[in-house]
Amino acid sequence: MKKMSPSVEVGALLTEAEVLVRAIEPTQAGSADTRGGARLRPSDLPRGLTSVWQRRGGNANGSNGEKDANAGANTDNGIGSLIGRVMRARGLDDVNSADFLEPLLTHMHEPSLMPGMDRAAERLLRAAREGESIAIYGDYDVDGVSATTILYHVLKAIAPDAKLTTYVPHRVEEGYGLNCEAIRELATGLVSGAASSGIAHSVIVSVDCGVTAVEPARIARELGVDLIITDHHNMPEAAADGSPGLPDAYAIVHPRLGTDGRENGPGTYPFGELCGAGVAFKLAWRLATMASGSSKVAPALRQLLLDMLALASLGVVADVVPLLGENRVMARHGLRRIKGSTLVGLRALVEAAGLSGDNVDAVDVGFKLGPRLNACGRMGHAREAVELFTTATPERAQEIAEGLTTLNTKRRSTEVAILKRAVEMAEEAGMTLPGRRAIVLAHRDWHAGVVGIVCSRMVEKFHRPTILMAAGEGGCHGSGRSVDGFSLHRALVRCAKHLAGFGGHDMAAGVRVAHENVARFAEAFIEVANEEIGESDLVSVSEFDVEGRIQDMSLAQVQALEQLAPFGRSNPSPIVRLRGVRIETRPETFGKYNKHLSFRVSEVGKIAPQLRLVGWNWAGQIDRVPRGAKIEALIKPRVSIFAGNANVEGEIVDVLVE
Repeated sequence: MKKMSPSVEVGALLTEAEVLVRAIEPTQAGSADTRGGARLRPSDLPRGLTSVWQRRGGNANGSNGEKDANAGANTDNGIGSLIGRVMRARGLDDVNSADFLEPLLTHMHEPSLMPGMDRAAERLLRAAREGESIAIYGDYDVDGVSATTILYHVLKAIAPDAKLTTYVPHRVEEGYGLNCEAIRELATGLVSGAASSGIAHSVIVSVDCGVTAVEPARIARELGVDLIITDHHNMPEAAADGSPGLPDAYAIVHPRLGTDGRENGPGTYPFGELCGAGVAFKLAWRLATMASGSSKVAPALRQLLLDMLALASLGVVADVVPLLGENRVMARHGLRRIKGSTLVGLRALVEAAGLSGDNVDAVDVGFKLGPRLNACGRMGHAREAVELFTTATPERAQEIAEGLTTLNTKRRSTEVAILKRAVEMAEEAGMTLPGRRAIVLAHRDWHAGVVGIVCSRMVEKFHRPTILMAAGEGGCHGSGRSVDGFSLHRALVRCAKHLAGFGGHDMAAGVRVAHENVARFAEAFIEVANEEIGESDLVSVSEFDVEGRIQDMSLAQVQALEQLAPFGRSNPSPIVRLRGVRIETRPETFGKYNKHLSFRVSEVGKIAPQLRLVGWNWAGQIDRVPRGAKIEALIKPRVSIFAGNANVEGEIVDVLVE
């Protein structure tokens, strides 16, 4: 594959922020916002030290019609319990609460309900059994690596002599998705980046990418290769003649693809929010049943499918898909299997992350395992992550896992440097002001593999869509992240004439832009954002589930909340609003660098009971929460275990000082 040098000078592309500084007059967008189905204005909402507050699914004054009559009704079960009230606030009634609390594998849908599934499985099974060479073409993130691994192991279990190659493109040199050069090389056998080179492949199956790859699909067909696409990203716009505009592939497997070839058309799979690893797991499941000639598979193959749930759960959590429906089933059952996985590579990764003595949960995946795997694709080459999970010996697995930890440390320092410069450039360009409701920046010194993470940090800080790009000799290549309610993919479609390429979904995307088009793209994208995002969207909104009292926070009540786990998108950790409490102790900082804050509170007029509140990275707020102050607080109830003793404390989301 052709290499690019991101360090090459790019002429007059972006001398700091000057090309993008062109001021525009603030536009008048709607001042009202819709969150949780309710019209609201910022002035209508309670405002804490860091955000405005709204009840989840509630109206402007923080009420969803429930008067919290059960607050303080510390019952063991039923709607009066803390978990019961949280579930009711989330629309989980007696009819569907049981399935939510105990998601079963039997709740998952038959893979054959997905259009294209049987055609794809039949072709792969035939190729594996007849000795054809198959290339599994993955993506370089956690989801893509997990999807690649799932398909690899199941095909090898079904046909041990199957001729399999895994291929993952280099993030910087090749970019996201199927590319024409790689398809040609895989088809002809002149493969420089595959696990096994010199092999002409008759079947290529993509995982976690490909649904917009029209030109690579055309090349595959011309070369006589059967291309099978499995993906979950947004589909392309309809062609000029009104046809769906999909790639001309042998088969396309996508959870939102209808039998008419259109997104969400007739015959669409019942659950459209699968991640790439989830789609790959479904294909692996169908391969297993097709190979067995029955819906029941042999015990060994069944056990392998169960083991693959651990990998599927990595994709579900790391790709931030909604933790509902089938995603919740895969995450709940898969996370439980990570620690005791039969994969030597996954066990080595767990050990390298310092998790060998713990049960692995969604937080561990999001903050420890996922970043290590992603660091491989961001700072090195993701084929090492695939090797870790597929062919690595125990010794090699340990070597790779330790290397990923080193890369992740390097990634963090690179991230800090890019974030500092991006904040400066955005502020200089006026992109943090109300009149410019998106951030679009590029810089020749930025690392293309890290800008996506920095985008997320910028969204957290400035509450607006952000696109950051690394400038190299072949153009600008980068990533974008969005805010709820603003479809990044749809906005990029509107700006497509300024782009060399793009792909992704509503909340995240990748882009390629020619140097000379960066300024025009930035202004076009900001114009779209100004049209669709009101000023009221430019603030952080903290949603809480219920109001509660300190007496509600018994150990049993808080432990019961864990039944709602795993937490993530569409199923966040429960947040309780404490009213009428007083800071009883002097706030103190703690931690290695004294970045965190803690104090104890009690209800006004009472000395006991007290509840310890902990604010991570809240040390900067210490002067705003003095001892004796009357406050309200949004907290996540937690169980803290120290020296073998379990105690309840509240993790601070925000504080309102009365």
